[in-house]
Amino acid sequence: MSILNYYVSGNTAEGIVNYLQTNIVQLEKIIYLKHPSEMYKTNILKQLAAIYSPVKKVEVLKSPLGTNYLDGVIILEKSAAILTDRIALEDSRTIELDLQQLTGESLETAGNEEIQKKVNQFTKQACENFATGLKIHDDLEAIYIHEMNFKRADELADNFIKDLLPQVATVNRHARVYHRLFGTNTPDGVVNEVPHLIEHLSNVYYIKGRAGTGKSTFMKKIAKACEQHGYDVELYHCSFDPKSLDMVLVRELDFCIFDSTDPHEFFPSRDSEQVVDLYLETVTPGTDEKFAKKIDAVNRNYKSYMKKGIQDLQQAGKAFEALEQKFIIKEQDIEKAVEYIQDKIN
Repeated sequence: MSILNYYVSGNTAEGIVNYLQTNIVQLEKIIYLKHPSEMYKTNILKQLAAIYSPVKKVEVLKSPLGTNYLDGVIILEKSAAILTDRIALEDSRTIELDLQQLTGESLETAGNEEIQKKVNQFTKQACENFATGLKIHDDLEAIYIHEMNFKRADELADNFIKDLLPQVATVNRHARVYHRLFGTNTPDGVVNEVPHLIEHLSNVYYIKGRAGTGKSTFMKKIAKACEQHGYDVELYHCSFDPKSLDMVLVRELDFCIFDSTDPHEFFPSRDSEQVVDLYLETVTPGTDEKFAKKIDAVNRNYKSYMKKGIQDLQQAGKAFEALEQKFIIKEQDIEKAVEYIQDKIN
């Protein structure tokens, strides 16, 4: 039927975050794949997605380890999640599938611990650089906050909500709120799934603005209103600053609003898509020009730390790939694991 791609884990200024819980809370069966090779587990997950996606709705959890890896697969109609042990959470519903025991393989582990330490060290260093970049970014926000008309921003949010939910009846049920990421920082650079997430939605709003102009606050208000009306809400957090929101998506309303600024800047391509520009609507005209030198200096400074962070992740990725090269993945072992999992969830 369809595949939905998103992230539940990411490399951020607050370290590695994990939003898995809200995405599996309603499921009955959770299987964790235990094995030191992420590629082995990823190949199993890819096969499962290929088997079920033609007839079932499948959610594919992408991985911050890089574009070649996955964190998991959720098959809603089977009420099942198959996940890597890398993002495992303690839960009474879980079944741990030890792939080494299943296949009877014996692994060479000499030197693995040292390589893993290197991966962890570079990843930690990357997140520290992102954190430094975020602190510098606060200086950028301060410029625009001092030039903001907050009353106007509140009016815009209130009017947007009235337009979005004018004739929509409140649904008499408890709304589910899913916490996710639409992209993150990886050894392959900054990646996102925005085009994939919005391609089949009719009502898409692109928020433009500057740092500190209330894009996240605007979206949080919309999300709260939709939740209070009883609609399930997908909240996509910012992978730079996880406390901020980058997207609110409500499938029952065929609606999405997202932060469409660097490093995930997009522009409307369909008649039904619109721009909400908070800079034009809420900031003192001429602010960009008045503070141009300071804005440029702060921008270059914080982006230099973002670049350092990505370079650290690239080094982590190189070490990680050296670890992966130690494992020999056999097709028959993948097939055996896939068959075992199918038997458990069918």
